Amino acid sequence: MTSEVEQPTAMSEALGYEQARDELIEVVRRLEAGGTTLEESLALWERGEELAKVCRRRLDGARARLDAALAEEETGPEDTAAGSDDAP
Repeated sequence: MTSEVEQPTAMSEALGYEQARDELIEVVRRLEAGGTTLEESLALWERGEELAKVCRRRLDGARARLDAALAEEETGPEDTAAGSDDAP
C-alpha cells in the first residue's frame, strides 16, 4: 500500500510546471463540479495538494534562477568569472 502513495509523488516530480498546473486545474474543476464519492473526493484532494507542491517547487526554482541572474547582472560578469583572462 505504501508504494501506491510514493509512486504518484515520483511521477508528479517528473511533471513540468505547466503540466502540473493543468492537471491541478482539472482536479479543482472536478471537485467543484461535485458528483464524486467521498473516497474519490479525498483522492482528488490529495492529488491536488501534491500537484500544488510541485507547482510551488517549480516556481521557487524559477525564482531562485531569476534572483541568481539578477545578482550576477548587478555584480557584473567579471566578478563571477574568477581568473578570467578577459578581465582588464
